[in-house]
Amino acid sequence: MKKFKLLIVATIVTVLFSCKTNKATTNLPSKDQTISFYVDLNDRSNDTFKIEVLVPELTKENSMFQFAATAPGTYMVMDIGRFVKTFKAYDVNGDTIQVNRLSVNQFEFSQPSKVTSIKYEISETFDTPITVNPVYPMAGTSIEENHALINGQAVFGYISGNQGMPINITIDYPEKWTSGTPLELNNNIYKANNYDHLVDSPILLGDLTKATMDISGTAIEIYTYSEQGMITSEMILETLTEMLASADLFLNGLPVDNYTFLFHFETNNLQIGGAWEHSYSSEYTLQEKPWNQISDGVKDITAHEFFHIVTPLNIHSEVIQEFNFIEPVPSRHLWLYEGVTEWASHMMQFRSGDKSTADYFKMLQKKVLYSSNYYDTSYSLLELSLNSFTDKGHRQYGNIYMKGSLVAGLLDIRLLELSNGEVGLIDVINKLAKKYGPNKPFTDATFFEEFANYTYPEISEFIDSYIKQATALPFEEYYNKIGINYNSEKQEFTINSEATKEQIDLRNKWMKQLN
Repeated sequence: MKKFKLLIVATIVTVLFSCKTNKATTNLPSKDQTISFYVDLNDRSNDTFKIEVLVPELTKENSMFQFAATAPGTYMVMDIGRFVKTFKAYDVNGDTIQVNRLSVNQFEFSQPSKVTSIKYEISETFDTPITVNPVYPMAGTSIEENHALINGQAVFGYISGNQGMPINITIDYPEKWTSGTPLELNNNIYKANNYDHLVDSPILLGDLTKATMDISGTAIEIYTYSEQGMITSEMILETLTEMLASADLFLNGLPVDNYTFLFHFETNNLQIGGAWEHSYSSEYTLQEKPWNQISDGVKDITAHEFFHIVTPLNIHSEVIQEFNFIEPVPSRHLWLYEGVTEWASHMMQFRSGDKSTADYFKMLQKKVLYSSNYYDTSYSLLELSLNSFTDKGHRQYGNIYMKGSLVAGLLDIRLLELSNGEVGLIDVINKLAKKYGPNKPFTDATFFEEFANYTYPEISEFIDSYIKQATALPFEEYYNKIGINYNSEKQEFTINSEATKEQIDLRNKWMKQLN
């Protein structure tokens, strides 16, 4: 989701089918019960995307063309309509149909039944100065001589009543370019099941490097744009291999058949680096530096984004399942989508031996330090979730990756204690993923109770204290249960050399090495 860390903005992950380097046909698909977009990337003038749309037969219920106000996992107001430079609608004879702009994101057709096509230009977000509600780079767009980055909600819109309609996208781009995207490519046409699927499927095109591997039957693809050529997909793959293997062990098999990483590295333009998770891909816009200086940080970011294949892909509420692109609607469960995901991204590396005990403790120490010194300790995770789209929520949002992760770690210990070491947090998450899956949401308003009922009655008290309320986190008490000392003055975690057999047994189950 996104995601605003203190150091890095990041958010959501998915497997992408790579799109071949074929130059797309310049003929628009025939009009049928799909919406067909044509994007001309051979014309990259004025930093704008030139879009033509063929629409199905419209009625008065389809009188509005809507650009996104927000998008899943970003927790921000985007108002993409701000970037639209021109917008015109045409009838079958090519004559213009009057269009009224009702709001920053809404264009109304005066005679929708006569509209057969639309043409508009929309500016890229990277190089368009915006002072209020700027679009984070990983959720934005770029169009340059040697590459283009397309996030669906920042280029495409949808017609009212047709958000669920299938979409075809034809992209005309230079013959030497490479393209990577999670969308299926069929006869030079990218296929999206609906607008939500399109937004869930970023596209990176240009002078890219590519690397592939297989993890227990899951096809992994990596596409990389590196402005200065410092970083290649092979370098990234070598760094991520152990992390991907750790995730496979942690989850008892990856729940996707394919997954694609899209990396965009620039030297000067990106003020905030970040990542955005999707169902079958993740996309990264990061400052370009020598790989040995940033590889460890990138590894931790990708571990987080990759784990989103579980939350929220396989465990999410109706707020995400039926996303409202017009009006931001917060979910109560960022503690799950982002907090648990951040915990898992480190724990899966720790349990596999890919992250040492010392490094794991340093990570915990850093999160405690940031959470207690940079954020409002009286602000609960539930408050943070419900106010994630507000200015105050934005100021506290980074704590979901600090306090949210720390709470998930305490929840893991509590579950292990209650189950005598048999059931930890990842076991519960895996079971919930099988219960729900990509197409079955839980109820946002009742999931706290459901989670407690699914585990132990005592977990309800834990949720009340540390998620719904902002009770001080009991690091010393909980980590002592597994024979780990916590020094509150130094905010430091160390192994207790005098731990009891009971503490050591539970610690071994907490660590339960996977390799």
